[in-house]
Amino acid sequence: MRLLPIFGGIAAAVLFFFAVIFALAASVQATTERLATSGILFIVGLAVIVGIYYTTRKPKTVIQRLEVSGQMAAAQIKCPNCGGSISADQIRIESGVPYVKCPYCGTTFEVTEEPKW
Repeated sequence: MRLLPIFGGIAAAVLFFFAVIFALAASVQATTERLATSGILFIVGLAVIVGIYYTTRKPKTVIQRLEVSGQMAAAQIKCPNCGGSISADQIRIESGVPYVKCPYCGTTFEVTEEPKW
């Protein structure tokens, strides 16, 4: 069990508690210093909670599976600019889209599958 979320949660609760106390004190005796202090404590409490969230969250792993109904054969990839053969290990996925940089002419293009019909 990690201690950062526990201590951060306690710190945020204390900050929110004092923010409420200062807000109530400002309503009894109207002073802008107490109200400003209440607002600052509330904002710092929110910052602590957001900081804990971003430091303790775990990265998500996305696994994509492909199920095909029949036999598959790999098609040769050719550069649309120079016609050079591209190997499969040169494909790079950027934002979910497969891109290839041709080693012969330097053209970067998106790998697309043309329909067979």
